Amino acid sequence: MDYLPVFLRLDGRPVVVVGGGAVAHRKAQWLLRAGAQLTVVAPALSEEFTAELGHARLRHLAAEFASAQLAGAVAVVAASNERAVNAAVAAAAAARAIPVNVVDDAALSSFIFPAIIERAPLIVAVSSAGSAPVLARSVREQIEALLPTRLGALARFMGRHRARVQRALAPPARRAFWERIVRGPAASALLKGQEPQADEALRRELRTAQLTSTPARSGALGEVYLIGAGPGDADLLTLRALQLLQQADVILYDRLVSAAVLERARRDARRIFVGKEAGTRGRQEHINALLLELAAGGARVARLKGGDPFVFGRGGEELQLLQAHGIPVTVVPGITAALGAAASAAVPLTQRDLAHSVTFVSGHDSERAAHDWQFFAAASNTVVFYMGIAQLPHIIGRLRAAGAAASHPAALIERATLPEQRVLRGTLADIATLAARHGVAAPALLITGAVAARADAAALTALTATAGVPA
Repeated sequence: MDYLPVFLRLDGRPVVVVGGGAVAHRKAQWLLRAGAQLTVVAPALSEEFTAELGHARLRHLAAEFASAQLAGAVAVVAASNERAVNAAVAAAAAARAIPVNVVDDAALSSFIFPAIIERAPLIVAVSSAGSAPVLARSVREQIEALLPTRLGALARFMGRHRARVQRALAPPARRAFWERIVRGPAASALLKGQEPQADEALRRELRTAQLTSTPARSGALGEVYLIGAGPGDADLLTLRALQLLQQADVILYDRLVSAAVLERARRDARRIFVGKEAGTRGRQEHINALLLELAAGGARVARLKGGDPFVFGRGGEELQLLQAHGIPVTVVPGITAALGAAASAAVPLTQRDLAHSVTFVSGHDSERAAHDWQFFAAASNTVVFYMGIAQLPHIIGRLRAAGAAASHPAALIERATLPEQRVLRGTLADIATLAARHGVAAPALLITGAVAARADAAALTALTATAGVPA
């Protein structure tokens, strides 16, 4: 290990930065955020630096560097544009036994700045020991994507309650208690900005911990995350979805959730397939019972749904059920299939000169639902039919009967956003024939309206080369 990672307390203590350019300014900003009393030594400052001269803890010394300027400093940063000046700063700091960082020169530095992820008071630092700063920043970005923005609020919340928990619980029980707080309903509520609910969840956990003599989760109430998995491509998961998938104990998933998405979940989480096929009866009741059973037993349950949980995903029904039983629920939106498919096939669902509205319709219900087919038949109205492959002839017939022309544009997008995605573009006159010829199967979406004629030319070209589909 080339460096010992430490966190230096600078609150109100003197630090010197030598240099007045953009790099010096970036270092100065971090030092000021850490509370340092900062002196900047430079004949002139950049425009950005000059704008901050009103800061109460920032003093500009308009002069060339001299070793006497380091008197009393607890740390020094050399960030001038001249290597000779930086070397002189390093030598003067070493003579006074003051820690020094020379920007982009590890050999002259006694400490280095890591890539920093700030969720104050929680701080994460990543370093490559000066060998590969770009790699360190890349790792920082990956870690930062997994850390909720309000994680610092959770740390402060735990700090406020620390003394209370120490009084209430013996040392062996405290760690298990705090683990339940970090991974349970209290943290979920706080990360959503719901501090009263977080306080109540902590009180409930504390009562449970005081009643049991073991650190087990017995008696603790779990929670459920209704998570939209998006249209299939794992890279389209939201950051919040990734965060919750990493802390879930159990994952209930359906057939529209890709294997790549499941790979992003916690490795040791229990996975339960609860997929429903068209016409399956009683399956939703089984899912409801499973959600209640698992959450009542203290588990953190991720109900992972293709697309968005509130768009033809029965998320609303599950939310009502869980709320009626007092189980904490977090809803995480996902990119619904219509948006993912349209983007991947380059179909603008609305466009000023082509389409003025967009409607999502369940193909399953197209026979019995009282839809406004005349509205759907207008070329200026984009309609996206979910789960409509089995009902494709019926849907086309209803559109034609409502006044849509045989030339009315239509597009089918199969397995949208995945490597095996296929796009078929046609009209109401031939789209069903094309679907049958090329064996289009669920999951697939039907898009009708003028914008459907804009379906991705590149995808169509590739399909033509392999399957002979007319573009």
